[in-house]
Amino acid sequence: MLVAVGGGAVRIGSSIAREHLRHVETVAINCDPTVQGYEEYDRRVYLGPDTGQEIDTGGSPVVGGVLARAAEPSLKGIFHGASFVVLVGSLGGGAGSGAFPHLVELACRHAAVVSAFVIKPFRCEGDRRALAERAIGRLRLAEAFAEKRERGSATLEVLDNEKLIPTFGHLAFRAVGDHWAEIVRHHVEDAILVPAEALLASVAVASEVTASLPASISAEQLAFPERGPPTAPVPPEMPPVIPAAPGAEAELTFEVVSSRLSPPAP
Repeated sequence: MLVAVGGGAVRIGSSIAREHLRHVETVAINCDPTVQGYEEYDRRVYLGPDTGQEIDTGGSPVVGGVLARAAEPSLKGIFHGASFVVLVGSLGGGAGSGAFPHLVELACRHAAVVSAFVIKPFRCEGDRRALAERAIGRLRLAEAFAEKRERGSATLEVLDNEKLIPTFGHLAFRAVGDHWAEIVRHHVEDAILVPAEALLASVAVASEVTASLPASISAEQLAFPERGPPTAPVPPEMPPVIPAAPGAEAELTFEVVSSRLSPPAP
């Protein structure tokens, strides 16, 4: 599952959603009702009233957090039963800085593996960058997320716009989004889809091998395939007849000693 939270993240995730990656369900979440127009996503969630009335968060993380908590009963159903969840949040606004940390916590309670990508604004964006830094701090201290990171089943990666300047110089805003979208898409492919498909393929091969075995095969033969079925004990050979020595009597008497493997005489 790929979940984009906040206006910037929804725009970035839309290019990934248009590719319709195999096995991936895409979800867009925002405090702006225009999120419902992103038809490339499988699911679109507006954190606002059912009346369709637009809620102006004013860029406040407090308002975004309140809206996310109010919608928690519905949001829990998004992550229920998910194996892998990749969340992308554009920090600095109401949805990204306010709702995103709450959504990461929900994902950690219901999904097996969680990857969080946060997009940090440019330094010139001033207050938005400061809000983003505080949101990252809250994320690192979130209980469920921190516990999952300690177990190695959750990761956090900060995609800092400012760090693109030394490498790429001045980029158009759309090019910045495309760059981060490519990084997230590669993570979904290389870290999740390819290993999962390889594991499923190996399980399928093992199932085919097990199904092809004879129904009467014993557990001992499964554990030691080089052994055949158990055989009956072989009695020792009788000693050869000793020829009579010259001058001895023609008839010799032999005593036959019963083998230890033979049943005792009655």
